[in-house]
Amino acid sequence: MAMPNELVLVRHGHSEGNFVVDQSKLGDDSFYTPDFTERPGHQWRLTEEGRKQARITGEWIMNNIGKFDRYYVSPYIRTKETAGLLGLPDSEWRVDPRLRERDWGDIGALTRKQFKEEYPRNATMKEIDFLYWRPPGGESIMDVRMRVRSLLDTLHREMEGQRVLVVTHGEFMWAARAEFEYMSDFEWLNADKDPIQKIHNTQVLDYTRLDPDSDEQDKYLRWMRSVCPWMSDVELEWSEIVRSRFTNEELLDQISEVDSIIS
Repeated sequence: MAMPNELVLVRHGHSEGNFVVDQSKLGDDSFYTPDFTERPGHQWRLTEEGRKQARITGEWIMNNIGKFDRYYVSPYIRTKETAGLLGLPDSEWRVDPRLRERDWGDIGALTRKQFKEEYPRNATMKEIDFLYWRPPGGESIMDVRMRVRSLLDTLHREMEGQRVLVVTHGEFMWAARAEFEYMSDFEWLNADKDPIQKIHNTQVLDYTRLDPDSDEQDKYLRWMRSVCPWMSDVELEWSEIVRSRFTNEELLDQISEVDSIIS
């Protein structure tokens, strides 16, 4: 058994939650109304901007990738809406809870100010250990990676040599990048901070076992590209994924960068 020949991940379009957070970052918390904070995050709809993004992305997928053998979508409203608006012909979607957004627990509908006031210690941990940080009652990125691993196991068993499309969420896609691209903690943190590598709404992450130049098949998902169809200037060329291995000396060299607390 082996992986699919091609695995494509698509983030949902711009949602009501994205809009409220965007406005908050600009200093306007007025959209944190009872209607917003008392509705579960999995029920947020797309905005008109998000619906437009989904249609554009669907056209790009049809013109640049084509059809798939299996279609997966997160159970959240915004991902289902995105999947439907992609408009891909003959698609039959499997709703899979493993693809849901990272669970933000008790802080999912709080402003940043409220989070820091109500959970000061947790807010500090977010700053000093973001990769392993877990929101109160929620998931860390490492927790989400376990769901990614479960999906990979299914694809490995059932979808060898085929093409798979997944409509999901930004944090799930970041966890998937860490798994698929064998990122170290340091590499992941750097990528997460890099504006060029930002996962925009309806960003497409395209992974393949087929050499983009020769079409020769590799054993693993070995090449990837990242495309945001409604932002023509945000597109990366195919890059090769390197499966890192380390000698004893290289491991010791890595840990030497962290000073001992106790001499």
